[in-house]
Amino acid sequence: MSHFEQINKGYNEVFKAGEMTLGVVVPIEHYITSPVPTMKDHLTKVKLVEDLGFRAIWVRDVPLNVPAFGDAGQTFDPFTYLGFLAAHTSKIALATGSIALPLHHPVHLAKSAATVDQLSDGRLILGVASGDRPSEYPAMGIEFEKRGELFRAAFSYIRNAQEDFPVFENKHYGSLDGQADILPKALGHKIPMLVTGNSRQSIEWIAENSDGWMYYPRNDYMQEYNIAEWRKSTSNTAVPLKPFMQPLHIDLVANDNLMPQPIHLGFRSGINYLLQYLHQRKAMGVNHIGINLRFNTSNIEQTLERLAKEVLPHFH
Repeated sequence: MSHFEQINKGYNEVFKAGEMTLGVVVPIEHYITSPVPTMKDHLTKVKLVEDLGFRAIWVRDVPLNVPAFGDAGQTFDPFTYLGFLAAHTSKIALATGSIALPLHHPVHLAKSAATVDQLSDGRLILGVASGDRPSEYPAMGIEFEKRGELFRAAFSYIRNAQEDFPVFENKHYGSLDGQADILPKALGHKIPMLVTGNSRQSIEWIAENSDGWMYYPRNDYMQEYNIAEWRKSTSNTAVPLKPFMQPLHIDLVANDNLMPQPIHLGFRSGINYLLQYLHQRKAMGVNHIGINLRFNTSNIEQTLERLAKEVLPHFH
């Protein structure tokens, strides 16, 4: 098998075997001094990202603003926001990075995800995770230490919800006996679901059950190892080739030749090193990178246009 499974428009455009595409993480603005972004002109920036040719917009699931964590994400509810973006865009994939499954009932998640998929004409990619902010769990009466088990249960529920009048038992979230259905259904045969990090699961479980793996930026040796383990783990599954992606924070400076200086989950550099890094990641087998401009000190719109002119042609 030399290509990824065909699931929906968003997934099919973002993930192509042997290739690497680029997306952008919302909020599309510089916000370091506060965990809460302004979201000023957010729709104009999303439209610019689409017009420039980036393949995906990524939004996050942050139920509570926890200042100690340092990032409130886009502040809007992810599914409400993606529904809004679906009405104002036409081709860019609409992706979550990532929904904390244990913090939501899977009936609501299945309905919300399929709704966005329908309204966007099949552009949804559902990134999911177990969640990593302990303070959010007691606020919802959920045990933080059970998040791994709850993640698996919610994941299974969402998968089963794609069937017509599903019949299954789920000890954590309730069961369905075939007398009721969850509508709407996704446009394709399922919602594409990518697992973030390990989500307290084995790589074998992720390979068997997910449609791709989102892992964090790591040094060359560690990322090569992670991708090799991923490819090995998926090779014996029903779909033996599944995508690997990562996020990346960048601060792109005017000096083309500036060598990298580390920032959180990324680096500050000139365009030449950024291109070198991206080519290396493509050669390793990374299929998509979600670029985060939170720490970018240059004008955001100008940075996006520069990336589109000098970087995107190498990878699209």
